[in-house]
Amino acid sequence: MTITTHVLDTASGRPAEGVPVLLQEAGDDGAWLRAGGGTTDADGRLSGLVPDGRSPRPGRHRLLFDTGAYFAAAGVSGFFPEVAVTFDVADPDEHYHVPLLLSPHGYTTYRGS
Repeated sequence: MTITTHVLDTASGRPAEGVPVLLQEAGDDGAWLRAGGGTTDADGRLSGLVPDGRSPRPGRHRLLFDTGAYFAAAGVSGFFPEVAVTFDVADPDEHYHVPLLLSPHGYTTYRGS
């Protein structure tokens, strides 16, 4: 299946448009390798993290959210310049949705559906 995300700016109560997101997977040696990425749309969503025709391989993955770029574009001073969310893909046939609730001084995440 695929990996998707949805970023909500809880301080403004709106979707976080324009957040650059990098998807990485751990290689056999543990080094992080680029597996995909993109930028959140007007609804704060990014569904094209994994390139077309590819499924995530089983193992450790990480989403890197460039929150510093997002806050700078909004003219807001944020505390976390990036958010890294690391998770395991056990079954590549499942859908992995990793939302991010974001504010200038905090964030939270969970496995969505």
